[in-house]
Amino acid sequence: MHAMILGAGYSGKAIAHALQAHIPQISGTTRSPDKAEQLEKLGIKPFVFNGEELSETLRDAFSNVTHLIQSIAPNDAGDPLLRLIGDAQLQSLMPKLQWVCYLSTVGVYGDHGGEWVNEDTACRPVSVRSVQRVAAEDAWMAQTKTSGIPLSILRLSGIYGPGRNVFRNLENGTARRLVKKDQVFNRIRVEDIGTACTLLLTRKADGIFNVTDSEPCPPQDVVTYAAQLMGVEPPPEQDFETAELTAMARSFYGENKRVSNRRLQDMGFHFRYPDYRKSLLQMWEDKVWQD
Repeated sequence: MHAMILGAGYSGKAIAHALQAHIPQISGTTRSPDKAEQLEKLGIKPFVFNGEELSETLRDAFSNVTHLIQSIAPNDAGDPLLRLIGDAQLQSLMPKLQWVCYLSTVGVYGDHGGEWVNEDTACRPVSVRSVQRVAAEDAWMAQTKTSGIPLSILRLSGIYGPGRNVFRNLENGTARRLVKKDQVFNRIRVEDIGTACTLLLTRKADGIFNVTDSEPCPPQDVVTYAAQLMGVEPPPEQDFETAELTAMARSFYGENKRVSNRRLQDMGFHFRYPDYRKSLLQMWEDKVWQD
């Protein structure tokens, strides 16, 4: 078996780590040759892919791929791999392919006024990037339906974990406690993404799955709790309406919903980090938040 991770970044590396006990050969792509050595140290065979062309080396690797994890974000031109395939089927590039995983986002649901959503909820994307994700999801569903290959779409909430978390933000002075009435977010620990992907791979699951924690909450609560663990004063609360924010940062607050993970749990998946308190406490006590 050979798993290929297109876009072996933060989430992709966590997936590779989780898969290493199940898949003997794991490869991953990176845009920069400078990052190839890092992937190799993690047991991931590196390939350079800029999203614009497929090298002969990468095409040769694809010929033996049995499991594909696509983590590269789409753009206005669509999904980078499907754009390069064109009207051809996946098997023309990966004749041994058995299963595909597409990493998407809960942003595809759009704004639901703080109400609960699940995988059957209609998508009402607000931001351009979420509109692109919906289009990419549809394209992958069409491609795999034609090819007869099972597809798992993982809709991820806000990703955090070692090296990328609120402790780091407090340490470098970028943490903010923005307060918007009734605003909540879900989030997901990166290691849980890896183990969820592994479960779905072993089941050759077909469908859409929300990979998200079990406790949507106001974002300022997370900052307050992390500051308490660090023994530092949290930053002052700021009113969202009057705070200076980039357009992208402000757009995140335009979507308010509670995302259910019941479908994944019903498959027997157990979140190691079901809420932010358990997760942050583990990172702080085990001293893994910096790396």
